Amino acid sequence: MDDHRVFFLCLCLMIAHSDTVEESQEPLSWMKTLEMMSRNRNVTSLRGLIRGLECSLLNTSFGGKNLTLQTHSIQTLAFKLGCDFTGLALSSATLERVPQASVPHAMQFPAELTQNACRTRPRELRLICIYFFTDYFFQSINSSLLNNYVLGAQLSHGHVNNLSEPINISFWHNRSLEGYTATCVFWKEGASKDHWGVWSPEGCRTEQPSPSQVLCRCNHLSYFAVLMQLSPAPIPAELLAPLTYISLVGCSISVVASLLTILLHFQARKQGDSTTHIHMNLHASVLLLNVAFLLSPVLARAGAACTALAAILHFALLSCLTWMAIEGFNLYLLLVRVYNIYIRRYMLKLCAVGWGVPALLVLLLLVDQNSVYGPHTIPLFDSRGNGTGFQNHSICWVRSRWVHNILVMGYGGLTSLFNLVVLAWALWAVRRLRAQEKVPGTRACRDSVTVLGLTMLLGTTWALAFFSFGVFLLPQLFLFTIFNSLYGFFLFLWFCSQRCRSEAEVEAEMEAFSSSQTMP
Repeated sequence: MDDHRVFFLCLCLMIAHSDTVEESQEPLSWMKTLEMMSRNRNVTSLRGLIRGLECSLLNTSFGGKNLTLQTHSIQTLAFKLGCDFTGLALSSATLERVPQASVPHAMQFPAELTQNACRTRPRELRLICIYFFTDYFFQSINSSLLNNYVLGAQLSHGHVNNLSEPINISFWHNRSLEGYTATCVFWKEGASKDHWGVWSPEGCRTEQPSPSQVLCRCNHLSYFAVLMQLSPAPIPAELLAPLTYISLVGCSISVVASLLTILLHFQARKQGDSTTHIHMNLHASVLLLNVAFLLSPVLARAGAACTALAAILHFALLSCLTWMAIEGFNLYLLLVRVYNIYIRRYMLKLCAVGWGVPALLVLLLLVDQNSVYGPHTIPLFDSRGNGTGFQNHSICWVRSRWVHNILVMGYGGLTSLFNLVVLAWALWAVRRLRAQEKVPGTRACRDSVTVLGLTMLLGTTWALAFFSFGVFLLPQLFLFTIFNSLYGFFLFLWFCSQRCRSEAEVEAEMEAFSSSQTMP
């Protein structure tokens, strides 16, 4: 009788084991299907197949605490977790490695990972990890991934995000990152029309503890990778503090100066001419630009708020550049068409150009591709030799390289070129007029101040942006930061000088009129 019981127990165990093996074959079949698609270059239903693999891993049965499956370019792991979870560290050195994964990687999960799930519904949880050793399934526009590795993780109970203690994902490599910006990113689904997602740095922080390691600290679960972008001129990390201080002080002074200028203009309660109205619109655009720029690093990790702020910052910069060009155009009319400069609804047309064109461009970018704006990574090179190599600093700005090249550098370049031509024309006109008469020293000094004011008014210092290369990089950084962060203050000085000159001319006319009345 005992022999029959032993035989029956062994038979049950064999049946249960065969069922478990059969169920564990389902995720493996999904992996083989995905791998076959990558070999045949078939991009149909990538999202659906990856979702199928995830569901099969979350629902499959296996003995013990974990399950490991692998094919040539995909590796999957599943873990049974309880509410007493204290953290988990995974390393490719301790796992069975696929032949493709010759470079090590690791993931570390904090104890906080299961807290929300256990709080709502205490039960056994399952953590799955899917490692792709090819970037074929996560192709995005102009993207290159470190080692072509994509490491993903998912918890069986809901989404995991906004963790106070981050998930650490380590990517080791055996290549030089000089000339590249390494940025930790995750796969954001539904953010692209051409692919089933795009790479986004939201919620991730990039560190480089050693020249051969990139460490990603992310506050959520997803598919992670390290995005490689060309960076021809990395900024020394030790210059970040002084440049940040100069920008903060300069932009704050410009904000106060622009506000004061606008308040003084309205306090005067004068109708003013078109030139004065153009000045006020330029001040308004500079005020918006400085405020948005000061908020940009603060909201770099704020998700949708960062995207909105980046769009506002781009709009403010385009508006500022447009109003600079309008200043140049108005100066040209004053110099060339001295008497016949009346244009019907002149200010309305100028406002449509100065505010409408930048708004239209930004809205078109938002409608066509909302991933254009968001956290932008600035590469910083640590030259002090402490082994950290490259670091990253994030702000809310334009993320697309072609948008930056065309609608930032190209737009600014055309504006600077136009205003430099107008400034050269103005200098030639002033010189021609003064050559026809003897100029006293005070008048020559006044002309010099006028030329200097026109240089600032037309924003010609923004042309310094095109000297950020080679030996010009460091001087350009400081000169560009100083002059353009104080641009609003320089406009305020111009406004004060013009106002003093106008009041002096009015007083002179009044004295001349009084003296003519008193003469017999």
